[in-house]
Amino acid sequence: MEASVPTPMQPILTLTVNPALDVSSSTERVISGHKLRCGASRLDPGGGGVNVARVVQRLGGRTLAVYTAGGPTGEAYRRLIEAERLPALVVPIQGSTREDFTVDETTTGRQFRFVLQGPTLSEPEWRLCLALLADLIPAGGYVVASGSLPPGVPEDFYARVARLARRQGARCIVDASGPALSAALAEGVFLVKPSRRELGLHVGAELESAESQVQAATALVADGSAEHVALTLGGEGAVLASGSGILRLAVPRVQVRSTVGAGDSFLAAFILRLAQGRNREAAFRAAVAAGSAAVMTPATELCRRDDVERLEAELAAAAAARP
Repeated sequence: MEASVPTPMQPILTLTVNPALDVSSSTERVISGHKLRCGASRLDPGGGGVNVARVVQRLGGRTLAVYTAGGPTGEAYRRLIEAERLPALVVPIQGSTREDFTVDETTTGRQFRFVLQGPTLSEPEWRLCLALLADLIPAGGYVVASGSLPPGVPEDFYARVARLARRQGARCIVDASGPALSAALAEGVFLVKPSRRELGLHVGAELESAESQVQAATALVADGSAEHVALTLGGEGAVLASGSGILRLAVPRVQVRSTVGAGDSFLAAFILRLAQGRNREAAFRAAVAAGSAAVMTPATELCRRDDVERLEAELAAAAAARP
């Protein structure tokens, strides 16, 4: 009997046009008008697509991260990426890469997140992103366009990415909100990962009930806006809608330390497992496991592989035990 040959992993490309140097620290109490003495600080290279690529690599996958960078902040950002040995292509810009700030209030456990808008990109700069992407998109692979759009970038930018992916026979995944998400859905994509609030804004409803959440997600699949809709609900779990039906998973019970990066971890694990040839049920379990593992880590740290694999195994065991 011949041994089975492992299926090669399909390539994953990520795009981040508005990365951020994540600065995190803690203070005893956040009080208006006072100097707030903070503890030790931490720097991480953040931004949706870059975080997805970092998690894919942590979980044993291969990816290429395309991101913009400029100014002194951008140089510090590049050095952090290089230190992680993450395969990347940098698109130089004139403006300075933005910073985000996360402050943990130690006396209450509350977390304060300050998200800056980012530098203005000129038309030649954002068009260069698209031109480079057109040359790099892997046929038969995955293109993850994730994160906010900085000033100067048109609202249909992710829709343009979706068109490029379609021409190359690649699957486009978009994680965005507002007009950028709506434009991408109008173009049609492989997968979107909205939060309840983001999907609610798109459809013009609160989506408080489980029924309304499922209806909103399945409507996007039915009208061809997305082949898959992964709706994340925080502590209430997640819903996956596709042409094969609806899946719903509760999150494992874990100690929540920080929610930063949970959505990016969720998306990275989902796409990685699909790229490795797993079915949608297994990919969805991995996604929920990674999102849960991310909230177990402090500040802006992403999920850890051993936590993801342990939670993934627990979810698989629970699924196998169900009649």
